Amino acid sequence: MNLELINPYVLRILISVRNKDSINAISKRINLSYGWTHNWIKKLVNLNVLELTRMNVCLNDDNEFYRRTLKYIKEVLSNNVSFYYNALSLFGIKYCFTNTDGVFIWTKGGYNISRYKNYYPIFIKVKKENKNLFEDYCKKLGLRINKNNKIFYMVNYLDDFEVSYCDNIPVDSLNDTIKFMLKNKYNFEPALEMINEMYGKKLKVKYKEVMTNV
Repeated sequence: MNLELINPYVLRILISVRNKDSINAISKRINLSYGWTHNWIKKLVNLNVLELTRMNVCLNDDNEFYRRTLKYIKEVLSNNVSFYYNALSLFGIKYCFTNTDGVFIWTKGGYNISRYKNYYPIFIKVKKENKNLFEDYCKKLGLRINKNNKIFYMVNYLDDFEVSYCDNIPVDSLNDTIKFMLKNKYNFEPALEMINEMYGKKLKVKYKEVMTNV
């Protein structure tokens, strides 16, 4: 095996590539320049993983290198929480994090609740027209959807929705996230206090006072 091809760029290409694709579309999904994407795709063409025509990139999904890479992803990365978060950006779909993950992102990872190793839902919205594409990627990579154990995506398919960004991560707006926390105030009072301090909000939160008086 060519060790040069065992790198994050090739992995991102193999995760993102569709049966019929283009260099330009792949480069946008993996956030790599057209030139470097073309360079790595040519190397994968030499391994017969991909076929390159004037207009298209075609995947040979029976290729041994490709199948071994997917096997590694399913056996190792599909049990990794970070992979679930990072893989979404490679799918080329409209999505955003919501609910508990909205809180997690707006607090910069400072507040997480009711999630642990054997039960870790990741709350996302996905545009309904991207449903089949999203589910095809999850099947390809061995990622779980709407389950009740281990790591899985808890998905809400919607016709459309607004997307805000926090540190370049697509997420519900801060105001919508605050509304979600206020509806579940008992669980999110510490997070609301963090939001007050981080974003200069003036939400009525008693958590810090209660903690001080203990």
